[in-house]
Amino acid sequence: MRAATGVVLDLCCVGAFVAIGRANHGEGETVAGLARTAWPFLTGLAIGWLATRAWQRPSAVTAVGVGVWVSTVALAMVLRVVSGQGIAVAFIFVALAFLGLFMLGWRAAASRFATSSSG
Repeated sequence: MRAATGVVLDLCCVGAFVAIGRANHGEGETVAGLARTAWPFLTGLAIGWLATRAWQRPSAVTAVGVGVWVSTVALAMVLRVVSGQGIAVAFIFVALAFLGLFMLGWRAAASRFATSSSG
């Protein structure tokens, strides 16, 4: 899998999380609102990609996926607090569950597809 594909898939996971969350809380879908909510997660995602060198094996579930996922959520929560956006315990668990399911899910599916198509 190409690194660009992996980046796009992770960006889609974060984008979906942000858009669904804002819609569920009636916060609207303005570009400024989406950007304000997304930037901490996107920053965590970027740092996770750098820390795990995800471009080398973007679809690796444990070697890359777990690191990118945890980095995305952990750094986003820190950045949200520092920037005054705040967090709630339930929000942390929702972010972990949603992003874990989708960020690890696409990697698991890609790994399974690569294994089945190579045999």
